[in-house]
Amino acid sequence: MSSDFLKLVGERIRTIRKEKGYTQESLSEKSGIHVTYISDIERGERNISMETLEKVITALDISPVDRRY
Repeated sequence: MSSDFLKLVGERIRTIRKEKGYTQESLSEKSGIHVTYISDIERGERNISMETLEKVITALDISPVDRRY
């Protein structure tokens, strides 16, 4: 069972990945995280560590801070 928060984080990662034109496979290669784990993150099925989140946002070339709010 996944929490609403994990689902929201996963959906945001998926949205940004698609906006940048990355496949799950290319994000996997850039981040060093297995593609099935990326898939699980995007579906909100993994409670990822901060280290894993850092790898994902670095691979997506985004800031951990959303300056819009």
